[in-house]
Amino acid sequence: MVKDKKHDTEIVTKPKWFDKDSVTIPMLQILKEDGSFHKDADMPEYDKELIVKIHDTMQFIRILDERMIAAQRQGRISFYLASRGEEAESVASAAALDAGDMIMGQYREQGALAYRGFTVEQFMNQLFSNEKDLGKGRQMPVHYGCADLNFMTISSPLGTQIPQATGYAFGQKMDKTEKCTICYFGEGAASEGDFHAALNMASVYKVPVIFFCRNNGYAISTPAQGEQYAGDGIAPRGIGYGMKTIRIDGNDVFAVLKATQEARRLAVEENEPVLIEAMSYRMSGHSTSDDPTGYRTRDEEAGWQAKDPLERLQKWMTDEGWLDKDHVEEHHAEVKAKVLAALKESEKVPVPHIDELINDVYDEPTDMLKEQLDELKEHIRKYPDAYSKTSGRLD
Repeated sequence: MVKDKKHDTEIVTKPKWFDKDSVTIPMLQILKEDGSFHKDADMPEYDKELIVKIHDTMQFIRILDERMIAAQRQGRISFYLASRGEEAESVASAAALDAGDMIMGQYREQGALAYRGFTVEQFMNQLFSNEKDLGKGRQMPVHYGCADLNFMTISSPLGTQIPQATGYAFGQKMDKTEKCTICYFGEGAASEGDFHAALNMASVYKVPVIFFCRNNGYAISTPAQGEQYAGDGIAPRGIGYGMKTIRIDGNDVFAVLKATQEARRLAVEENEPVLIEAMSYRMSGHSTSDDPTGYRTRDEEAGWQAKDPLERLQKWMTDEGWLDKDHVEEHHAEVKAKVLAALKESEKVPVPHIDELINDVYDEPTDMLKEQLDELKEHIRKYPDAYSKTSGRLD
């Protein structure tokens, strides 16, 4: 065997084929499903305060999701996306970051936003699209954003945040910020061309970005294995682009924390982009518009219920003496009361004034936009009953 110096590769004289079994990527797990640590596991940096905050944030998100799904069913909001079963991925990864790092989510990262301090009132204002919403009521529910918390506003088109994350991280590198960008997406979004362009550019230009893939088994109703990909998941694609890559148990808080801490160090200190594939399961439907009973069984769901990330963490915390049944029940009752109170208050707040509709497009609204707004107001005056939330505030 000789070496081709020009292309820097080994030369063989007989065909040597490689396939999906040529590279097998293991899954990092530190906390077992029974709530005990693997012996000799490489532990993340943590203390009681951090783990309690992670737990309380996960519990908050689960309660928020439950109540807002109910609110959607009651017709109080139009749409919702829950993260039940995937809370450890967003919360524990956010806990591994610096507050100055940029977060670019897809639409199941409310845990990361809550960990950074987004209040229950801010969640509700966005979900009800009222005049206190930071996005001025222009987005669908769960399309959060907060500049103060370095959380880029969610976009509906699938995968658009992935190349944006590469570009933003390129700017962080050029500005020598010593910060990184984390970009979340599902395994379904990894089928988008944006995914491949983003990873290739990030690897070529060595930018401080963490690509965090939540492999929850389904792209809406399309199963991952066999219908989305024939290979060994998403992780091998990172290797193909010359990128540091790891696969982790997404239901294990400690594995998520460890991998993201290491990924941030690689990104910030060595300008190495990283791909993390977190294996988990979406316990809820894709959204409130989805009925998962049409494409998966109750037995399948029950099998993953036994791997519940919140219950697994609670088992370990209880054994450690960091949690007891009273705290869980008291915190649950406290959070539920706060969520319900914020819900009732937010739905009373008026929607943004209609004049806000043409702001923030240009530095100043153009004559054409003003003319279109006047035409819209005339239409609403003609049919006030059809626009009850707006017709009383046109002047």
